[in-house]
This record gives sequence, structure tokens and C-alpha cells, in this order.
Amino acid sequence: MNRLAIALAATTILAGCTTASIAQPQPLRTAEAVPIAPAPHRAQIGSFGYDAAGMDRAVTPGDNFYQFANGAWAKTTAIPADKSNYGSFNVLDDLSKARTHEILDQAVADPSSKIGAAYAAFLDTAAIEAKGLAPINPWLGEIAGLSSKAGLAALYAKAGALGVSTPFAAYVGQDDKDPETYALSMGQSGLGMPDRDYYLSNDAKLADTRAKYLTHLTTMMTLAGQPNAAQRAAAVLAFETGLAKVHWTRIDSRDADKTYNKMSLAQLAAAAPGFDFRTALAANGTPVSSVIVAQPSAFTGTAKLIAATPLGVLKDQLLVHSLDTFADYLPAAFDNENFAFYGTVLSGTPEQQLRWKRGVEFTSGALGDDVSKIYVQRYFPPETKAAADRLVKNIIAAMDRRLSTLEWMSPDTRVKARAKLAAFTPKIGYPDRWRDLTGLEIRRDDALGNAMRSAQFEHAYNVAKLGHPIYRWEWGMTPMTVNAYANPGMVEIVFPAAILQPPFFDPNADPAVNYGGIGAVIGHEMSHHFDDQGAKYDLTGKLVKWWTPADTAAFQSRLDALGKQYDAYEPLPGMHIQGKLTMGENTADLAGLTVAHDAYLASLGGATPPVIDGTTGDQRFYLGWAQVWRRNYREANLRQRLLTDPHSPSEQRGNIVRNMDPWYSAFGAKPGEKLYLAPAQRVRIW
Repeated sequence: MNRLAIALAATTILAGCTTASIAQPQPLRTAEAVPIAPAPHRAQIGSFGYDAAGMDRAVTPGDNFYQFANGAWAKTTAIPADKSNYGSFNVLDDLSKARTHEILDQAVADPSSKIGAAYAAFLDTAAIEAKGLAPINPWLGEIAGLSSKAGLAALYAKAGALGVSTPFAAYVGQDDKDPETYALSMGQSGLGMPDRDYYLSNDAKLADTRAKYLTHLTTMMTLAGQPNAAQRAAAVLAFETGLAKVHWTRIDSRDADKTYNKMSLAQLAAAAPGFDFRTALAANGTPVSSVIVAQPSAFTGTAKLIAATPLGVLKDQLLVHSLDTFADYLPAAFDNENFAFYGTVLSGTPEQQLRWKRGVEFTSGALGDDVSKIYVQRYFPPETKAAADRLVKNIIAAMDRRLSTLEWMSPDTRVKARAKLAAFTPKIGYPDRWRDLTGLEIRRDDALGNAMRSAQFEHAYNVAKLGHPIYRWEWGMTPMTVNAYANPGMVEIVFPAAILQPPFFDPNADPAVNYGGIGAVIGHEMSHHFDDQGAKYDLTGKLVKWWTPADTAAFQSRLDALGKQYDAYEPLPGMHIQGKLTMGENTADLAGLTVAHDAYLASLGGATPPVIDGTTGDQRFYLGWAQVWRRNYREANLRQRLLTDPHSPSEQRGNIVRNMDPWYSAFGAKPGEKLYLAPAQRVRIW
């Protein structure tokens, strides 16, 4: 199944420079200061783009580089009450929300504005409260009115079109083995908690979360006026536990080869008897003859479980999932209960976001391109786009140079790898084509209806792709999103406008900081096309074996070494990073930072970078990398991430530098220090 590799988790590998060891709480010094001409404009952060006040110079860089670079910031920065974690991404996300808030506030005053109407309806909590459950009762009535399992497949299809989770998820995307064609893909789904481990693990914290989930299910049913809520909630939890038992792990589910299983509907019906897939797909608007199934054994087990489960339990699960899906648009009792579990229990967040922030998120999601047009015009100047374009070209050129001399790859595969790199499509800032959203009905007096119609509109847009040429102009994120991604099927890397700001990118900052920040993020996303899964796709975006067996073995040995390195990290007592789950992101971090350093050195044109505030160019480069990963976590959020997130926690991402020779030269890390790796132990891939 084609995937979007999310960034803001990026960087990688090598370069050369020398400097003295920095192990004491004193200013960074490795050479005599070189006078530099003042910049025409001052960097937004610090004197050269880095917040030196956030450092903890009492920490030896070779023991914990992330803490050395960010320790004072971590100690003095509280996580806001409405957040489960807080760091550089959140700072920019808050800025993006504030800017969008201003756009939407102005739009509300225009009676003809669709984005204004959507935002106003979401904010009108008095109207939402006054209507009670009346807006959702027709849908709940359909669930309650189902009298036999013969109608379950069609009801699940309708729920899916509304964005309500059911045991089978379906979407239209590129066929991994025929990337010029859209195909219907299906995957396991239906859990109300984030992962199978929440249902199956004996860990005391997860067992406690299970108990609180049962309470949540009971409370939601009680609020909806359902009798025997506790007994029915227990049956729903038992059903979802059954789903968890047959679900694949996240590690297996990220394997592009294992999850590509194309079969006819007859084959699917034979493999997973007990559920009417043909009726479900017809009702879904996708009456296809074949489907790509991600987890076949999970489908077999799920269909068997559905056949054995009383209809009432299946209806109750759909009822509770519907109430949770639309809690934002229901009376406060439902909204508050939903947040109490999903916000506080699962992520540790004490307070819900202010209503206007959630309104920004809803409107930006439902009418993304309509909001984006205004945002880009106001906040993304052409010169920023041009500067980012130049950086991307420099990073790609650096990767090409590295590929051309890669010692462990055979000449034939190396030629193909360089051809794939040359086929990349970088997308910077915003799309060059906007979607037409005129067909989406939005009303100022119908918050829930707006949400439902928006979901149905997106569903119809998605399934209508079948039979059409690939939408190569399409973006998977809005320009207001502080993130980036790589799409292997499209052979593209995408960087929304909102991430092209300090601390990631500042045209007035020292180039070393920019290369260590956004340069490494660019390298990260680019290298996702060559990570343990992205490398399985060729220059056309096709999932195909294009490596020699020897190259594959050499690559895998390096991946195994990196996986063991991350398996050893224990961010919470008894909870280690899963090296195989985070492999793609760790590989991209390693590669992205390495290539960005190469590009930085090339940008100097042979000149020696100046010493600024006692720091060399290489030191500023690696400090720029560490700065973008600043993040403090609440314990519950970190636990959830360790179970579900393909990205490693920020501290371990920052410390990927231990694999890079130039970092040792820059900061004088030496044997005996905690991060120190002997040269032969350092993982070098790209």
C-alpha cells in the first residue's frame, strides 16, 4: 500500500572538519574568531539562527548531544495545558493557527464566504447545545434500525464514507505495481484505541488504559440514552479485543512487499468468508473486480469474528465510534467525554484546545484549498519559495554525488539509483493547482451536517479517481501544515509553506543552521525514497525488485546495525524504541543529515566558514539539526508514540549525529563518552 512518509523526522551522514573537544560548560571555541560582515537583516533566532540560551553547557556533547544543545530549553519550557507535547513544530503550528484564525475571523464577516460559514458554524456552541442529538439521530437511527447482518456490509460502507471507523478500511490510491493506475486498497481497522497492544499487553499502564476505555464506552452509551450501557460496553471491548488479536503488528504493516496482496473479489470472499465484500464495495462506490489487501490473515480473522459476533454488539460498536467521530459537533457532554479519554487518558493532555483552534483545524481540513489560497498569498513570499528551491537542488546534487561513489553498491544498481534521484519531483510551498470545492454544501447553522457532508465529499472525490489518470498535481498536506512528506509512488518530496520558517529555515540565518535544519529535513524526505521501504520503488514509482541480491544484502546489514542501535534506547522505564518500526525514519534521519552536510560544504565553494560567537560552521550545522527536534513530552503521549509512531522520540533523533564522522571532529567526542562509537561501529548507509 502506497504510503506518505511523514517528515519533521529527518536527516543523515558524513563530512569532514576538525575542532577541539567541547566537554566543559564554556563557550564553543575551535579556532580564532574570524571577523564577518554584518548581515543585512538579523536572524529571527539568536545571533545566527540558533537559540544558544537553550543550551546546557554542563552536559558533555559526547554524552548527550541533544541535551547539550537543548537542555536549558527543556528544563525551562513547560508543555502548554492544551498540548500532549511541545517543541519547535508546535511553535510553528501555533503561528500557523493564529494566521489562519485571522483569515477565518475576517471571512466570518462575509455572508458569502464558505470558509467563514464553516468556521462560524463550528464556533456556535450554543446552537450545537440547543439541538442536542437531533442532527445525528437520523444516522444513529440507521444503525439502530439494522435488523439483520445482511445489511451490515452496506451500513459499514456508509459509515466509512462518513469517516467512521469500521473493521475494514478502504481507499483509492496508486497501484504500487502499476503506478499509472488507481486501485482500491483495503486494510485492517476498527480499533477504538491506538494499537493492538492497548488491548493485549499485560503492562500495568496499558491495562489501566483499557479499564478507562471501558468506562469511556459506557459513558458515551449512557449519554446517548442507551440502556444496559455497562454490559454492552464490555461486549464492544471484547469484540475489539478479538480484532486486536488478528491484527498485524505495525512493523509487519509497514512492509511494502507483505502488504501488497492483489486479489479478485472471489478470492477475497474465499479467503475471508463471513463478510459480504462485494456488497460493501458496491455500496462504497467502488464496484471493482479486484482489490489490494494489506493484511490478508487479519481479514480472514476479522470476517470470522464478525460472523460469530451478535449483531447488537456490532451495532453498538458503530454507535460509539460514530459518537466519538463527531463529538466535536455534538453537545458539550459528548465533546468533553471524548477529550477526557482520547486527550487526557491516551495523551496526558490536561485541557482541550480553545474552540477557535479546533475550528481552524476543522475548516482547514474541510476547505483546505479555499483557506490555503489566502494563506499563501499573505504569508509565503516568492523569495522564500525561490530560496527553498535552491536548497532542494543543492541537496539533490549532494545526494547524486554520494550515490555516484557509494562503495557498497554495485555499478548497475548505482546507475538505477541515480536515475531514480533524477526523476524526483520536488513540491515547495503550495500546489500549482487548486481543487474545486464548489460542490461541497456548507451551512452556517449546521456544524454536524458540515462535517458529515465534508467527509462524504472527500470520499466521493477519492473513489472518483478510479479509471482516471493519476492526479500528479495533488498534495497530501495543506500549505498551513508544519510537516513534509515523501510519496514513493509519485517519486516526489513535498514541503508545505508553514515549515519553511525559523527554526527550520530563515533566509537571514547563517547557512550552516539552515542546512542543518531545513536542509536535513529536505534530505530526510528525499532519502525516504531510499529507506528500507522506499528503496523498493523504482524511478517510475513501481514496487519492483531493482537491486541485485548482493546490494540488498549489503543494505540490509547496515539497516540491521541501525535497528540494534535504536533497540537499545529506553525512553521510558521498560519501554524501548522499536528499531524495526522506526527504521524508515531513522534511516532517513541518518541519510538526510549526511547529505545536508555534504551540500553545506559544497555551498562554501572551498572557503572556510567564519567562527561566529565561538562556533565553527560544522558546530552550527549540527546545532541547527538539534534545535529543530526540541520537544518535551507528557508520559502518556510518549508511551503512545513508542507503541505506534514510526518516528523515534526527539532526543534519539537529535543524537543520530553519533554516526557521523564530522560531528566527532566538531565537538571532540571521545572514547568513554556515552554517545561515542568507534569508527567501525558508526552506521553509514548513503
